[in-house]
Amino acid sequence: MITKTAIITIAGRPNVGKSTLTNFLVGEKIAIVSNKPQTTRNRICGILTRDNLQFVFVDTPGYHKARTKLGDYMVNTVRESISDVDATVLVVEPIASVGIQEEALIEKIKGTRCPAILAINKIDTVEKDKLLEVIDVYAQTGAFDAIIPISAKTGDGVDVLLSACEKYAVEGPFLFPDDVTTDQPERQVMAEIIREKLLWCLDREVPHGTAVEITTFSERDNGIIDIDATIFCEKASHKGIIIGKQGAMLKKISSLARADCEKFMGTKVYLTTWVKVKENWRDSDFLVRNFGYSE
Repeated sequence: MITKTAIITIAGRPNVGKSTLTNFLVGEKIAIVSNKPQTTRNRICGILTRDNLQFVFVDTPGYHKARTKLGDYMVNTVRESISDVDATVLVVEPIASVGIQEEALIEKIKGTRCPAILAINKIDTVEKDKLLEVIDVYAQTGAFDAIIPISAKTGDGVDVLLSACEKYAVEGPFLFPDDVTTDQPERQVMAEIIREKLLWCLDREVPHGTAVEITTFSERDNGIIDIDATIFCEKASHKGIIIGKQGAMLKKISSLARADCEKFMGTKVYLTTWVKVKENWRDSDFLVRNFGYSE
């Protein structure tokens, strides 16, 4: 059987639905999602294998103006992910103007001569006549082989997008085993699940200043998994907020995270969480690398 692969980068500004789309395409939650910007920090591969065809979808951080060392890393990750792939899917919201971030990404796509598809997401939130205006505005850029309206939330149009991606597949061996859905180590997935719950449960700046390190990940003879996780934050006041009154907030975060960890691992998980302060870690090259955000 002749096999084909297609490496597709999914790019866009923060909060356009890149991770939601990646999860829908793969059919499993492998990238965390929240309603806060800059949720995704690392490049995450979601893998979909169908018969003789394997898609590797590269979910990237939201493209934004960096203000910290961590932000620099995230922006560089996006730029690098548009190079040396078979195609890029630029995800945008249904707004009839090309924003600054979109202009920068389109220029990068043109500069690398990377084939590109535009996915206009969140079509379930606008009227059809407004959608036609968005299509017209982006068509004028001349950067896209196809413009496809989708809803990553409902799945509307995603099958059309997937079919459009097929033409970029090239003959060659699969890059991953056909039963794998992500390139992320299990420890990293567990850390990201915990960070997602921090984003969901906490307000304002607090969750953006957090990082999660898995210090223990072990499996017992009966299949139960023990996980010890340390949540790092930037201020002592943030530590108090994360822990909450009589530990209520940390207990809520841990309970929600444990449920998703068990769902991903397919077995019972015992999760223990701790909170520590590392002041201004997002502006430290050493700590940014130490928490796994390295080139």
